[in-house]
Amino acid sequence: MGAKTFVVVGGTSGLGLAVARLLVNEHQVVVFGNVAAEVAATTDQLGCAGALCDVSSYEQVRDAFAEVVQRYGTIDGVTDCASMWAGGDLADLAVEHIRRAIEINVLGTTYLLREALEHLRRQGHGNVVYIGALALAAPRPGIPVYRATKSYGSSLVESLAEAQHSNRIKVMQLHPGPMPTRLQERVGAEFLDKVFAMPEQVATEVVRLLLLEPDDLYVSGERVLRADGRW
Repeated sequence: MGAKTFVVVGGTSGLGLAVARLLVNEHQVVVFGNVAAEVAATTDQLGCAGALCDVSSYEQVRDAFAEVVQRYGTIDGVTDCASMWAGGDLADLAVEHIRRAIEINVLGTTYLLREALEHLRRQGHGNVVYIGALALAAPRPGIPVYRATKSYGSSLVESLAEAQHSNRIKVMQLHPGPMPTRLQERVGAEFLDKVFAMPEQVATEVVRLLLLEPDDLYVSGERVLRADGRW
């Protein structure tokens, strides 16, 4: 099939790193991260390309995508694995923490999808996989801000999927349950279900969606809700 080019946002740890690791042997991979040392370590480890990108900055998102296109010509797929945890009662959350979660989970998601789809439409094909959260399936105490910000991303993806009017550009979302990742360490063990999936298992599903061909079945808007190791 030939090598393709994929952008993995949040590709320096957790699920994003697992996705990049699965893709890198056969494809060109560019990981986006907001910590220079982590981007450098990941690119050295995987032998892939990387870009320093704070997704809450539209200019950085725009420039990072432009750099990928300039280097590789096309972008065959983008997965947005970047996310910020904001757990706790609303009254207990620092205002700065709330603002930052919205910047990353809401504005960052918007900027990433805007730029990704701009390039995919120009070239006429490509896949986008947004990583949501199983927490959207039902309200859960202690995560009102996190759930609200991830709900925004899910709603945005649904609308954008319908707006493509073409199977050649697929906009999809996957909602994993809690996983033992760096984000989960910040969440706390009380939110880790007794049955859960490892990032490597969920990454396999992300890669499956990223590798869909333009003429494959129409799945734009597909939502994989339970990706947490349960039947």
